[in-house]
Amino acid sequence: MTKRNANAIPRIQPKLEQSLCFAIYSAGLAFNRLYKPILDEMGLTYPQYLVMMVLWERDGQGVSELGEQLFLESNTLTPLIKRLEAAGLVTRTRDTEDERQVLVHLTAQGRELLKEASCVPAQVVAATGMSVEQLGKLKASVTGLRDGLRAAVDEA
Repeated sequence: MTKRNANAIPRIQPKLEQSLCFAIYSAGLAFNRLYKPILDEMGLTYPQYLVMMVLWERDGQGVSELGEQLFLESNTLTPLIKRLEAAGLVTRTRDTEDERQVLVHLTAQGRELLKEASCVPAQVVAATGMSVEQLGKLKASVTGLRDGLRAAVDEA
């Protein structure tokens, strides 16, 4: 947001309990607390789980492609992938058509982990106390909010 635009917005005393960004931030913290013991049993952190989810959907993606889907820079993503590789869940190889690209593939152990992880979504839904329909609407709203904020930042 430019300084000129900021001056056009009325000034309001910020209050934590009225702050949407804090509600979303604190919900994220609550999600992390919920996921931690579940994912600890699988030997994954939440960011590693996200990488695995993307690979379970479509194996053999490039690091840059994974980063785009997860909104992560390669300097954040590469250490995550290296830890997944050390755990025997993925392998990294150079693309034969473009040596600059690193492709990430699930190992047999990584594919097998999907069986264990398949119970996670139902556990999370149950913990929210909301219906699948309510959660779908909420996700659509939050995704729209995220996309709007990203667009605003990109314009600045």
